[in-house]
Amino acid sequence: MGSLLDTAIDAPEVREYDVEAVNRKETRPPLYVPRKKIHPRRAHGFFRTFKWWVMAATLGIYYVTPWLRWDRGPGAPDQAVLVDIPGRRFYFFFIEIWPQEFYYIAGLLIMAGLGLFLVTSVVGRAWCGYACPQTVWTDLFIWVERLVEGDRGARIRLDKEPMSGAKATKRLAKYVIWLLIAMGTGGAWVFYFADAPTLLVDLVTGQAATDAYATVGVLTFTTFTLGGFMREQVCTYMCPWPRIQAAMMDEESLTVTYRTDRGEPRKPFEKNADWDTRGDCIDCKACVVVCPMGIDIRDGQQLECITCALCIDACDDVMGKIGRPRGLIDYDSIANDERRRAGKETKLRLFRPRTLFYFALWALIGLGMVYVLLTRSDLDINVIHDRNPLYTTLSDGSIRNGYTFKILNKAREQRTLTLHASGLPGIALKVVGSEDMGDSPDPYFTVKPDRLQSFRLLVTVPPGILKGDAADLRFVLKEINTGQTASYNSLFRGPQ
Repeated sequence: MGSLLDTAIDAPEVREYDVEAVNRKETRPPLYVPRKKIHPRRAHGFFRTFKWWVMAATLGIYYVTPWLRWDRGPGAPDQAVLVDIPGRRFYFFFIEIWPQEFYYIAGLLIMAGLGLFLVTSVVGRAWCGYACPQTVWTDLFIWVERLVEGDRGARIRLDKEPMSGAKATKRLAKYVIWLLIAMGTGGAWVFYFADAPTLLVDLVTGQAATDAYATVGVLTFTTFTLGGFMREQVCTYMCPWPRIQAAMMDEESLTVTYRTDRGEPRKPFEKNADWDTRGDCIDCKACVVVCPMGIDIRDGQQLECITCALCIDACDDVMGKIGRPRGLIDYDSIANDERRRAGKETKLRLFRPRTLFYFALWALIGLGMVYVLLTRSDLDINVIHDRNPLYTTLSDGSIRNGYTFKILNKAREQRTLTLHASGLPGIALKVVGSEDMGDSPDPYFTVKPDRLQSFRLLVTVPPGILKGDAADLRFVLKEINTGQTASYNSLFRGPQ
């Protein structure tokens, strides 16, 4: 990346950097070459501060959430967010998702995808620049690196120095802190799948399951490697999003843009310069030296750019020092660049057919999920007709069908239920294993709390009732105490 020049530009507090963009547009290296290490300098400004806040919020949510408690009553886990694989349940505060309701998870994933499409169509790769886990943890690792080894110039000098006690101490301290962060990352992840306090004790005392240790180990390794050593390579080579984001964007999408109409022709800073005959860019390369992706934003839009906007902070700082207007590098659109060249007024068009479509679809799915969630029942049934044989003809000419009857009781109390079948006259129902009930038009069931129970059900119709080879049959399950019902439509089969 070059070295830091000791000589400053002839301008107050503005320094010129001897640096070349690692991923420069004209000299972009082929895929399979050794990585050139990038040493981004610390930036100061609005966007850097905003990134700190986003990092604190996202990491705080990730690490703290498994420790939040939520009282669900006796016999239920009190962890606010829990993926209970043995119990086949997902808990999210007051929401409880059963395996049969996986469509809620599918809906959330679809909403997440549409939300990403919406954000990208409005502000480009803002997700990549601010909230992507790779960006967040890389930012955290760079902060640790800067804390231990110093800012960009000090890190470059340390890399060039031969190994010594001081260098080894700094490297060891950095790696230890990275490793602790990586272990905390893996540990926090497994806490979402078991009671966090209990699992923590088991992990420390060596009593946790092998799967838990393996998961922590894998996530520790990947976090340590991707955040500490691969960094921008993950975004450039491993992540598919840079290559498909263009389909979500149009000429009105905002991206981090260098204004060539203002910046060119670029020249070194000169006191008392005639700014009417030159561009505002003084070629100090402050925008390059803060870029975590190693690009020069002045080369135009590039695949590697994650729109983190640190170059905006760096350039605005320089513009303020030389007395020029800020915004030489800014969030802007291709359409606005064309408007300026045509002498027209620039516009900010956030509401466009593309963005409105994404938002409408996202909102429609979200509202639909909320409606289904608020109106869902805590009692459900599923009836599966026997496939072999489809029916049995009894000695008196009656026809009998067999069914597997499943009752899902989501309530945390035992329920007594009656079952009624309609569609054919004279129907008799018999629950296999309940000999005391015999054949009955309305047998009853006792279902345990918070449980899915299966019953074997025989349905018999008197001779001559069934016309044709099949008839519609409707099962209605009713709770005796509250009158709550659940129904299921099926078929009753007979000879052709």
